[in-house]
Amino acid sequence: MKTVTLTLSGVLLATSALIAPGFAYAQTPPAPSQAPASQDPVAQDEPEAAGELDEVIVLGRFIPEPNRESAEVAAFLTSEDLERTGDSSAAGALARVTGLTVVEGRFVYVRGLGERYSSALLNGSPLPSPEPLQRVVPLDLFPSSILESVTVQKSYSVDFPGEFGGGVIDLRTVDAPNDPFFSMSASIGGNTETTGEEGLIYFGSRTDFTSFDDGTRDVPNELALAFAQGVPVNGANFSDLELERIGHSLVNSPLRLLQRDTTPVNFGFDFAGGFKSDSSLGTFGVIGVAGYSNSWSSRSGVQEEAQFSGDVLVPVTSKAYESNQNDIQLNFLGGLSLVNENSTYRWTNFFVRNVTKEARISVGPDFDAGGSVQRTDYTEWYERQLFSSQLSGEHEFMDGALEFAWRGAYALTERNAPYETRFEYGVDGNGNFIHQIGGNRISFSELDDDIVSGGADLSYTLPLSDYREAIFTGGVAYFDNNRDAERRDLRFVPASTLTDEQRRSRVDYLYSDANIGPTGIVLSEVTGSAGSGAAAYSAQLEVAAAYLQVDAEFIPLVRTTFGVRYEDGYQSVTTRDLFGGAAPFAPTEIEEQYFLPSFTATWNFAEDQQFRVGASQTIGRPQFRELAPQSYTDPETDREFTGNPFLVDTEILNLDARYEWFFARQQYLTAGVFYKDLDRPVEATIVTSGNARQQSYLNSPQATVYGAEIEAKKFFEFPDNSWSFIADKRWLVQANYTWSDSEVNVEPGDFVRTPGGGGADEDATFFIEDGSRLQGQSEHVANLQLGWEDDTARSQATIIVNYVSERVSARGAGGAGNREPDYIQDPGIFVDFVYRKDFEVGGRDYGFSLELRNLLNTDFDEFQELGNKILINNYELGSSASVSLSARF
Repeated sequence: MKTVTLTLSGVLLATSALIAPGFAYAQTPPAPSQAPASQDPVAQDEPEAAGELDEVIVLGRFIPEPNRESAEVAAFLTSEDLERTGDSSAAGALARVTGLTVVEGRFVYVRGLGERYSSALLNGSPLPSPEPLQRVVPLDLFPSSILESVTVQKSYSVDFPGEFGGGVIDLRTVDAPNDPFFSMSASIGGNTETTGEEGLIYFGSRTDFTSFDDGTRDVPNELALAFAQGVPVNGANFSDLELERIGHSLVNSPLRLLQRDTTPVNFGFDFAGGFKSDSSLGTFGVIGVAGYSNSWSSRSGVQEEAQFSGDVLVPVTSKAYESNQNDIQLNFLGGLSLVNENSTYRWTNFFVRNVTKEARISVGPDFDAGGSVQRTDYTEWYERQLFSSQLSGEHEFMDGALEFAWRGAYALTERNAPYETRFEYGVDGNGNFIHQIGGNRISFSELDDDIVSGGADLSYTLPLSDYREAIFTGGVAYFDNNRDAERRDLRFVPASTLTDEQRRSRVDYLYSDANIGPTGIVLSEVTGSAGSGAAAYSAQLEVAAAYLQVDAEFIPLVRTTFGVRYEDGYQSVTTRDLFGGAAPFAPTEIEEQYFLPSFTATWNFAEDQQFRVGASQTIGRPQFRELAPQSYTDPETDREFTGNPFLVDTEILNLDARYEWFFARQQYLTAGVFYKDLDRPVEATIVTSGNARQQSYLNSPQATVYGAEIEAKKFFEFPDNSWSFIADKRWLVQANYTWSDSEVNVEPGDFVRTPGGGGADEDATFFIEDGSRLQGQSEHVANLQLGWEDDTARSQATIIVNYVSERVSARGAGGAGNREPDYIQDPGIFVDFVYRKDFEVGGRDYGFSLELRNLLNTDFDEFQELGNKILINNYELGSSASVSLSARF
């Protein structure tokens, strides 16, 4: 065999790879006093020591630990990355990762594929979602303060769930520290469009600022008893006196009357602490993190709908709208751990409550009202709550050759929207707004979604030589996801013609007890009325899986990982008639079994470089809401959604290749290409029924996505004789760019199935244009970070630039002669600045940070364009600033 000579530092670097299975090894381990290779700053200055090896060894110099441990194409966000960008949530931080974009500030698109093609895990366990429209959990629920790291795996491996298109996002929470600590921080901030400006508000209750109201929004006892009767609350089932009593029980002024007031500043608090302690059982650890935030955002924008006039689009509904939204979040993470010689046990509990309180007005000509001016007032309160508890263990046997890991978790999300109100107004002959009494609506909706999950993995390490090994792993996993959703809609109807005085009166006067009765206005339930879809549904997704995987260096310098996963999945959505009748739609059931293979090879051809290739077969399942025909109005867009019970699974072929060069510690250059073939991808589309528009979903016949990614990170240091401001700092340049393209393929004879067609085969070309871009996919995504680190002054500053090009947000409505162009969203360029400085006062460590967001004042722009630009949804986001102070004890 060939013999090579390595420097002593090279031998030390090689031995550090012992912690990562499947990599090269040196002959002897380092002494306890020797630093890990990744911390060796000047390897070339070490004296040389000869050592003879009987195999060629590539050392993996400067390759960070997570990249060494992972056999897949992946991106990693460390706690250092989270601190540098200053993002408050996981969603904001992931916007900086190569090929990732964040939609609505909550959902992550990986390589241009919508959130349905990416799964989120918390410490390896799946999570339910509180969102009516998504089964994927929104990542704005996870504050960055609870996160130790985030892994985005872009090539598939069989130890992850088979629902994989763009990638899997694994959020890892903080663990107990080696040294005891307690820290606290406070922040304050504002926005140019919101803070200090006159904004819409409604009172609500005295305790809204806590995210819990004082009972004002509870369903009144009289109404709850009426709901329990199992019949619609109307004159056919209840007497005049009963309806009057129920109407009087509804809260009036605090939840209906819009007012204006000066919008306050944003503020928040965070607390964290932890310690470790030795005991007879092992090392016991405790970690706790808690936070509270209260923020406001105002929007003034335009929403339009268009129809064809000849060959061009013209707006037929054009409304100016204004909203003021108050977001309150509470979060808590608590973790216990026990570590002994051969075992590690962890119990992690996470709770987050996010409440949105919003007041809105929309005014303008409405096509459905004959082009006359209409005004609609809204008051809304949305509670989103997530609780997750996970117990896990890791055990070693046979001197570490045999490892066993297990996990079990329960997670529950709830969404409660009490007293969603809508009140419509027309215009009288003098131009004054008057009540359109038939256009009012009061809604109560609830959604509960839980997951019970568990899994176990057993791995055995088999030496192949003195320096190479094979790891054989097998595992099982199971999760059962159940959702129940229910919505009740009420409105007041006039018992007789209203007087002019009543129609011009303030909303709380009109709906006061004096006017509610058999001679005034009468409560009537419209739940499940024609066109509104199912009022309630239950859904389940049950998946049982098993996998086998081999991770081995059969050929020196080439690490191969291959395996197969078997998944047996059953998904169902069953609509319910709340009044005891037949279900409005037949149950939807999708039962499929899949064998999902994956293969990845990593060639470590130089001591600081490697090349990866991967191939896999995965799936994407329709989300519950996409299958459920219950209508729902999205408050973000005022667009009505309805599901399609005829959707089917998407099957995906994934191909990846990436080159990685880690030329110095924490510095690298990576470049890669990817290709995906999607059979029957799910996309959103606009459907029309008369003048009404809804957003629904369909399976496009076939689509491909392909692209290239490049990322670089480099630090620069200047000579001591340079200007002191320059010389005292380490300067950072970090950039990534993703170019991607996609194409939806539609040929004559291809078909789709929609609710409007009753599930019958319909010509796909009527709904989709051949060659169009896949929904959600942007051609260009770029990130740039420029900054410095000054260890002496303990300061850090970073300019952060994010650019995302146009993407399709929904397919335009189909037509026999003219098919509308797609809805396009243009995210644009965002420029942020983050400054951090640590200092000491009285022997205590303190930290100060300044964050400036959206310095270019980029707006939100969603449009259609054909002859004219139709502003589907357009509003100013404003620029934001915040400062925070932290202390560590």
